[in-house]
Amino acid sequence: MMRDGMGARLRLLPWTTPEGAPCYLSTDDSGSRLSRMADELEADLLDSAEFVLTQAKPLLAERGVGGPGVALHGVRLAEALGDALRIAASRGARLPQETRE
Repeated sequence: MMRDGMGARLRLLPWTTPEGAPCYLSTDDSGSRLSRMADELEADLLDSAEFVLTQAKPLLAERGVGGPGVALHGVRLAEALGDALRIAASRGARLPQETRE
């Protein structure tokens, strides 16, 4: 878990820098403009992951299916899983310490 110079926990944001490095937010206000923006993007990413999963399941269930369609769904599933894991890590880090033990 990242902390600022005062020891306060930083929130892992659901986006990265152009170079792919993580972005963090230091605030005590969960209702701040940037916090709300991050919350909305997390919700959108989870909705997108759910959609990708519902589209991929039937295709992946077919026997003998391969080629570009499966590859594309595999890439999208990997992206969605990465987003979901980042959101889980961010939310888990924001839980009170006694809840995480």
